Amino acid sequence: MEYRDLEKVRLIIEAATGLEIAYAYDDLVFPDYTAFIMQFDDSKSTHFFCHFHEDCNEKETLFKELSNACKQQKCTLTLKGDFKLAQKNEAVELQFI
Repeated sequence: MEYRDLEKVRLIIEAATGLEIAYAYDDLVFPDYTAFIMQFDDSKSTHFFCHFHEDCNEKETLFKELSNACKQQKCTLTLKGDFKLAQKNEAVELQFI
């Protein structure tokens, strides 16, 4: 398993969007407002995946900004797809589309 550099992802998200990290779980990083999710690529520590919330209207702009911030950190980013969140009693279910 690769080392997951959460600080690098924090810097990328902050540089691209000005947002802070709200939550990190396993290989997923959720910034404030959850318009997108960054995912670690365990096969390559300098590569990340990006998923956008299904209702996000700024996907193209955000992806461009995130990609540019990744380049500054000598990383790459791949658009992976969309996701949605659903409330299940007291838990939140994440579903990739």
